[in-house]
Amino acid sequence: MEFFLISLLNGVSYGLLLFMLSSGLTLIFSMMGVLNFAHTSFYMLGAYFAYTLSGLLGFWPALFIAPLLVGALGAAFERYSLRRVHKFGHVPELLVTFGLSYLILEVVQLVWGRSTVPYGLPAALQGPLFTIYGTQFPKSRSFIMLVALLMLVAVWLLLTRTRIGLVIQAALKHPEMVEALGHNVPRVFMLVFGGGAALAGLAGVIGGNTYVTEPAMAASVGSIIFVVVVVGGMGSLAGAFLASLLIGIVQTFAVALDQSMASGLRALGMAVTDQTFGYPLLKLTISQVAPILPYLFLVLILIFRPKGLLGTRED
Repeated sequence: MEFFLISLLNGVSYGLLLFMLSSGLTLIFSMMGVLNFAHTSFYMLGAYFAYTLSGLLGFWPALFIAPLLVGALGAAFERYSLRRVHKFGHVPELLVTFGLSYLILEVVQLVWGRSTVPYGLPAALQGPLFTIYGTQFPKSRSFIMLVALLMLVAVWLLLTRTRIGLVIQAALKHPEMVEALGHNVPRVFMLVFGGGAALAGLAGVIGGNTYVTEPAMAASVGSIIFVVVVVGGMGSLAGAFLASLLIGIVQTFAVALDQSMASGLRALGMAVTDQTFGYPLLKLTISQVAPILPYLFLVLILIFRPKGLLGTRED
């Protein structure tokens, strides 16, 4: 029971961090049809900005200022770069965001160096929040869960209960009509792109000190975020939330399990030795194959449900 509860809580906290990252990417794709390859680079910028601002102002001001700075950079990139290539199709958009990811990586290494920076937790988030069966659950992971849930509620209220949200949803399906009604659709796109980047920056602020802040942090979560978006359904915020939790929980449980197919067959009374056919595969433990499980899930989703779990958009 202790293993189950602690692994479940760790999986939910990791899954909610993935959702904070994937939600911004999902919003950008649902509005603009752009798969932003530099999205996790904004996540990295959020962590580094928060590290610098924490040393100057403290963590709590940095929690609000760093995402705003990242969002402003994202909006500026859409206004002065991405918008200029949008008319040429999806390939130039992918290439320019791909190039931006490398540019941000080089700038981060030039400014903050190539090694890990000492971006630590504030005193209020250090230590355990509670203890289950003798195992402590840290305050930092609980804080990730709280911020992610508050962000989910705020985004949902913004999109469904405000005039701005109505304009955003209308611009998604009928941009010409929205523009005819007097709304500046390109400005709406710029704000959505900046908002998506700000959400990634917020994830970096609270994820950088909980895990690690280094130049490789963007690449370490880059591929898994696209898995979440595709599995959940391209453009579906609810799908991204569900896929994030599933992948976070599955990976967390898998990493902690040392059983293999060979041990399972032995438990059933079957003789498994070094000479057994396929023994190198049979002896692999679940923890060893845990990193590939999300990608295996992705392949199965693309085969049996190409739209994703809750996806509605096909292009």
